[in-house]
Amino acid sequence: MFAGAAHDEDTSARMDAALPDGFAPLSPQEQADAAAEIYMPISAGGGALLYNLVRAVRPTTVVEFGTSFGISTLYLAAAVRDNGVGRVVTTELSKDKIAAARRTFAETGLDDLITVLEGDARETLRDLDDPADFVLLDGWKDLCLPVLRLLEPRLRPGTLVVADDIVLSSLQPYLDYVRDPENGYHNVTFPVEDGMEISCRL
Repeated sequence: MFAGAAHDEDTSARMDAALPDGFAPLSPQEQADAAAEIYMPISAGGGALLYNLVRAVRPTTVVEFGTSFGISTLYLAAAVRDNGVGRVVTTELSKDKIAAARRTFAETGLDDLITVLEGDARETLRDLDDPADFVLLDGWKDLCLPVLRLLEPRLRPGTLVVADDIVLSSLQPYLDYVRDPENGYHNVTFPVEDGMEISCRL
């Protein structure tokens, strides 16, 4: 899958030619449909970090915002499997990516641990019935803060929230929020590829 993701730049170039004004005028669903061929994966180092964090925390419910083709989901679900307890609930807007990810989950034998919620995470995660014990935010960056605020009533003290690609300016409102001590998080920035922000709910 990382080999496939290596072609993201070429795919993005074609998309940029088709969308000269960029994503700005598009809704989240339209953005997802336009980017249906782009993997947008975490790095291998980021995946290893997520695997280790989940192994250490041993969460019952892992929530992921932004499945894409499921690379990060595989790391999360592999850690859950090796822990012997837990499940992964992941969200995605693109029907094409969901279909591809589900095929991969079945091929790897991890599909019984993964629930894919199709649609806008700001809606689909409203019905989450259990506390979110570990959260990965890796969907559209401007939606990370709204998704976090939606999940906050389900975050217990000690829950880890990880956001990827902290170098992107569209994630800045999220970073400003979690880095403000008044909002109840303790943070560390982990220098893996485009950076991950690891926030512990206090």
